[in-house]
Amino acid sequence: MEKRLGCVTIVVERHQADVAKVNELLSQFGDDIRGRLGLPYPERGVNIICIVVDATVERVSALTGKLGKLPGVQVRSVMAKNPTAGGNSEQPDS
Repeated sequence: MEKRLGCVTIVVERHQADVAKVNELLSQFGDDIRGRLGLPYPERGVNIICIVVDATVERVSALTGKLGKLPGVQVRSVMAKNPTAGGNSEQPDS
């Protein structure tokens, strides 16, 4: 199984979600996470977490599935089509 780059966005409703369970799941998948950005948004009553992953599609699906089952948590992911997505395969002119 090949690893691919991707982003996972998690919206956590402050008064309905168990933030400790969200963090526990993220820790369990810590080997697949390359970066994490947390943004509190008190005006909307949510916290937003964006993570960059380098993992198999199956691992990302497992993470998002478990997160999505938690009350007060919404999650979406996007994965690059292949491991070299965004790379330029053409050689520059000399």
